[in-house]
Amino acid sequence: MPSMSGGHAIHGTDGFWPVVVVGAGPAGLTAAITLARAGIRTLLLNRRSTVFSHPRATVVSLRSMELFRSWGLETEMWAGGDDVEWRMLLTPTLAKASLGQVIDVGYPSRSESARLSPTRPAAVPQDHLETVLGNHLQSVPTAHVELECAVDDVWQANNGVHLRLRRVDDAVDRVVRARYVIGADGARSVVRQGVGIALTSTEDVMHSFSAVIRAPLWEVVDQHRYGIYVTEASGGGTFLPAGQGDRWVYGFSWDPQGDDISDLGQDQLIARIRSAAGVPDLPVRVLDQRRFTFSAAIADQFRAGDAFLIGDAAHRVTPRGGTGMNTAIADGFNLGWKLSWVINGWADDTLLETYELERRPVAEHNLARSLDPMGSRRSARDEVRFDLGDRLPHIWIDTPAGRISSLDLLGLGLTRLGASRTSRQPGDWPYSPPLTEHRLDQQTAALLGVDRPGGVLLRPDGVVWEPQVALNAA
Repeated sequence: MPSMSGGHAIHGTDGFWPVVVVGAGPAGLTAAITLARAGIRTLLLNRRSTVFSHPRATVVSLRSMELFRSWGLETEMWAGGDDVEWRMLLTPTLAKASLGQVIDVGYPSRSESARLSPTRPAAVPQDHLETVLGNHLQSVPTAHVELECAVDDVWQANNGVHLRLRRVDDAVDRVVRARYVIGADGARSVVRQGVGIALTSTEDVMHSFSAVIRAPLWEVVDQHRYGIYVTEASGGGTFLPAGQGDRWVYGFSWDPQGDDISDLGQDQLIARIRSAAGVPDLPVRVLDQRRFTFSAAIADQFRAGDAFLIGDAAHRVTPRGGTGMNTAIADGFNLGWKLSWVINGWADDTLLETYELERRPVAEHNLARSLDPMGSRRSARDEVRFDLGDRLPHIWIDTPAGRISSLDLLGLGLTRLGASRTSRQPGDWPYSPPLTEHRLDQQTAALLGVDRPGGVLLRPDGVVWEPQVALNAA
């Protein structure tokens, strides 16, 4: 199975960390990278030593790809994915893809993406995404990673947040302290339970069977390349490309009250896949098969003291809409840059209150969408605003060094964009984040909406900086 390269040993430290991140899924990795790139000494803990080889998600949203592009990881991400149009094809079989109906699933097309962004949504399996992020994290000097390390308990005290750690291969435990702890440890979050945050959950709403297979299905669908295929043969089934040329995920939903799949053998599974593909002699190799049960849940709060929840620890959705991983990534970046500002002395703790204020509405929207039986069928026009938020518009800008996106102008601190230089300071704010200024020509400034006296101040995520919002958040 793919793995992150070996972790850094943390023995010999003083046992205190500015931030400890628990969990190395997309949320935890994103938060740790954001912090470490801002110079914050960060410890990432993960119970497993390898990534989960069953691709649980395959869609990487426009905003997620913008973030990875800003870290120089876009090419690596694409290398492990498939070149598709992010649409659903509803078709009798894969062999009859030319007869299928193309359905919007909430992600912009290539042409739509070209107007909105310097990149586009990607079809990249989660195991590859986590491997790329894990390797990048360990290239940042301020990041420390400990794998095969379980967190057994978390509690808060006057001198920080305490975590009891245990190596999974022995019974020896130890305690470390942190100024802040981020729980990115999934649906059964030890951090969430340790700090006493309750969870509101639905009953189980979906039961799915999923198999990772190798099969030459691109030859079957030919030029009809999409991110998801729903077939009507053999009771229906879904195919998702999962990178590596001929790797796919095949799945279907089942009713535990009326369906019995306990005796579904490999020969029966292959026969079902061949029928759904419409190719009776299709070569199929089954790599893995699992049963999943899905429900939706959201934490009553995303913060308790100096402990925060992100990703599935804070909210859990069903697969409908493909928003779970991308919501988690956005959580990690939002909280990561805000924690880095507070730890670097660029803002006080009130800034952290905006994390839940900004992220909960998105989580609630995506949760409700995932419970809608038609939640996968949404227009990009309706959904992209929940992905991109209120960030700076993208336009291409010609510079002496070459063409760049307006998003490339953003920095770790504040960024001022305008048509003229100014000596004005960043408003009524008692702190001084690093300020980068870019003077734009009048036309470019007007296109970006920053052609006003004094220009516009932007946060690291491209959202207009309004210090009074942070001052009033608490």
